[in-house]
Amino acid sequence: MSAARGADALVAIYADESCLGNGRDGENPGGVGVLVEFRQRETSPLVRRDLWISEPATTNNRMALRSVIESMTAIGRKGGRFRVLFTTDSRYIVDGMTRWVHDWARRGWTRKSGPIENLDLWRHAVEAAAAHSVHWRWVRGHAGHAQNEYANDLAVRAAEERSSSGGLVDSGFDAWLAGRSARARPAVLEPFPDPAIFRPSRALPAAHPTSP
Repeated sequence: MSAARGADALVAIYADESCLGNGRDGENPGGVGVLVEFRQRETSPLVRRDLWISEPATTNNRMALRSVIESMTAIGRKGGRFRVLFTTDSRYIVDGMTRWVHDWARRGWTRKSGPIENLDLWRHAVEAAAAHSVHWRWVRGHAGHAQNEYANDLAVRAAEERSSSGGLVDSGFDAWLAGRSARARPAVLEPFPDPAIFRPSRALPAAHPTSP
């Protein structure tokens, strides 16, 4: 990704996940959809990129964690480190990254109530996100938020088609938004965040227990 680098470079990530038949018996395919927004320079036009992946048998929670892993890894290629506003409608991710992982890490990545679900993916997600300065933000899903709705559509399509973008690709967001604007319930576009008011969430803990 060719966004400006350095302490002031800001990236907005909108991520969503899908699992067709989540919780039912059998193999349920799932997908992740990600929209990335950034500027190559502070005064440059906004650039958008898409990313999507799928799994043949999965769960919503697993795909939510993969949305973090895939997006953070993608923007961090070639050593990129950014300030990131990560927006999702998954409380599992926002609560996990702002509260749960800190409690688990203090206990050596264990919890009193039993095994940690998807522990390997939680650790991977923490490792991938720790390279950046991240603010984790929740929005209500299916509520007309344009970027969130678009990420959801990418995720559902990936699950249905069992497809992957193979990394960040040119975005179809503008065409999608134009189509939505012609409908009775158009989606509301969120402006790019103001770098001057960005505040990161608490720094993430180490992803693995430290040796005594």
